[in-house]
Amino acid sequence: MASDFVLAKVQGALMMVLIASSPAIIATLAIGLIVGLAQALTQIQDQSLPQTVKLIVVLLVVMLLGPLLAAQIAEQASQALDEFPSVTR
Repeated sequence: MASDFVLAKVQGALMMVLIASSPAIIATLAIGLIVGLAQALTQIQDQSLPQTVKLIVVLLVVMLLGPLLAAQIAEQASQALDEFPSVTR
């Protein structure tokens, strides 16, 4: 039973990491495509422009969605810590 609990919690934690990182990854992908297209159309060859724009977008996404994602992560951690004593007995 303890190994099933651990495997279920690890699977849930990995899924939570995937869910928590997906908004930043999707925003970075979209902005990277837009900036890359804009650079190709205008023939701007600056290498730091896409990185700077991506950094700003990721920071904005984390600032906007951070509390929501942190609440989900805290809820899962709290649930795991609440269930831990009953599993280890």
